[in-house]
Amino acid sequence: MIQAEETFDGTFPFKPNFCEANGFKMHYIDEGEGEPIICLHGEPTWGYLYRKFIPPLSRTHRVIVPDHMGFGKSETPQDKEYTLRTHVDNLIALIEELDLRNITFVAQDWGGPICAGYAVRQPARIKRFCLMNTLLGYGPLVPNAPKIPALHTSPWFTWVIKGLEDGSYHEVLGNLNTTILSVMKLLGFENSEVVDQTWLRAYSWPFENKFECKGAIEFPLDVAQQRILNYVKEGAAGIDELRTKPAMLAEGMLDRAIPPARAIADFRILFPNGPIIELENAGHFCQEDVPETLVALIQQFIQMT
Repeated sequence: MIQAEETFDGTFPFKPNFCEANGFKMHYIDEGEGEPIICLHGEPTWGYLYRKFIPPLSRTHRVIVPDHMGFGKSETPQDKEYTLRTHVDNLIALIEELDLRNITFVAQDWGGPICAGYAVRQPARIKRFCLMNTLLGYGPLVPNAPKIPALHTSPWFTWVIKGLEDGSYHEVLGNLNTTILSVMKLLGFENSEVVDQTWLRAYSWPFENKFECKGAIEFPLDVAQQRILNYVKEGAAGIDELRTKPAMLAEGMLDRAIPPARAIADFRILFPNGPIIELENAGHFCQEDVPETLVALIQQFIQMT
């Protein structure tokens, strides 16, 4: 866990806040005023991924950026389950503590399934979705939905499944303090120009030992071991209302974790009229590749909806 006041040479200068409503210290950034924007990260990053989003978006909105349990400045309790269900429960606790309404979700990677798991259960609090290199995962449950490409066949999940078989999976993800960059490249990290010692320190620091890597180890297993299926199906009753919300998708087409065809197909089923922007030179971590473009797209979509 990163120390609360750490700014990484001023690149993350935001005041730390903590929610303990679900039995552990969950860190979040809370900047600006107005309707809330919640920015959700995924594997194996933390709120640092949104460092270039927070200043411009917080000029007009209240921007909330939580670190999921086991990531960033949040605690990594060893006695809790690290599943999609738990991460959604943690988000529910944070939103209820802050009493947030008219929420715009900005979500990437696991941020998509997490905000979707929340939205099908609490739709009245949601205003819109701004999605990036993620999927909500409910497309296949829509009646008469066309078949869409499998998720577990991506280069990332192919590596995960092979690594579980030969034992390398836990070795690599249990040592993210030294393997963070190579793991992000497996997922589809493209913009090497942003990498310096401060960047490496920011992304590797949460994972100082194998116990602190628990969250990152467990996230991919929800897909690789199909642990996610029952929880997703439990939310099926909320799909119709979910589909009434305005949504956009910005997709980095060099993604190696979630096949772009899968993300786009899932989005089109759920939101047939939602705009899709294909970013040809961006990868899975599009926030590192084209932050200014993404911020402008989000601001434009908010103004339109």
